[in-house]
Amino acid sequence: MEDVIIIGGSFAGLTAAMQLGRARRKVTVLDTGLNRNRFAGHAHNIFGHDGTPPGALLERARQQVAAYPSVTLINEAATALSGAPDAFSVATATGDSLSGRRIILSYGITDEMPAIPGFAESWGKTVVHCPFCHGYEVAGKPWGVLYSSPMSLHGPVLYANWTDDITLILDGHAIPDDERARLEQRGVRIIAEKLAAIEETSGVLRAVTLADGRSVELSALFAHPRNRPSAGLHGQLGLDMKDTPTGTMVAVGDMQATSRPGIFAAGDLTTPMHSVTFATNSGSLAAMGALQSMMV
Repeated sequence: MEDVIIIGGSFAGLTAAMQLGRARRKVTVLDTGLNRNRFAGHAHNIFGHDGTPPGALLERARQQVAAYPSVTLINEAATALSGAPDAFSVATATGDSLSGRRIILSYGITDEMPAIPGFAESWGKTVVHCPFCHGYEVAGKPWGVLYSSPMSLHGPVLYANWTDDITLILDGHAIPDDERARLEQRGVRIIAEKLAAIEETSGVLRAVTLADGRSVELSALFAHPRNRPSAGLHGQLGLDMKDTPTGTMVAVGDMQATSRPGIFAAGDLTTPMHSVTFATNSGSLAAMGALQSMMV
């Protein structure tokens, strides 16, 4: 029996695995290899690793985690999870079954790309969600913001740290008059029409096409598409969830504990603030939470 089974082996899951491996606990990590940021060419704002491709970061992390003899990495999907503390059972897509004392869910989220030509092709390159992760490389250039929720109205204020050339595309939505006045006073251009297409070459944005046929030159488009958990195990378990501006997340308490005893969660699955740094922090906390729960 494993001490901890970690479902999801990206930044949160591998951080948890390393911490538990260093505590000499027996750990198995199940992972499909589909990290959310695989579309980005480089990962930024990561202390000591700024500009490193996400795949390279994860490959190096896997090598380091695999060096701990009590940790096993398996390229496999988990399909079912049941049981209770000290007697959890995880079924895999190949029909295998694993037993574990504790569980850490770190399978992340999947972004649901809108049916806009060029959007998916540019996602993670010049159609992005985080200015701290992607803004520096396009600073001083024309940026677009695609409205998806009232949260989008806060973006232009933050983005002014990088550029004073900002266009808010409402995509057919209406906003309050006072919000419009506030943004226009800051120099934000506001376009009401729906976004029809992204004009790009190999993911590099040149302009966007609106539903009325107009073309607006942009170097980056900040967008927050809807997202969903990348697996359904939280639903099987009936875990408490919380709404976010773009989807849902697993509700966690102290040390990343979920609403079900013995099950912890970490990474993008548990926060509306998505970055490698947040993921590794929550993975470390989940590992400590799982470890402490086995010591009482």
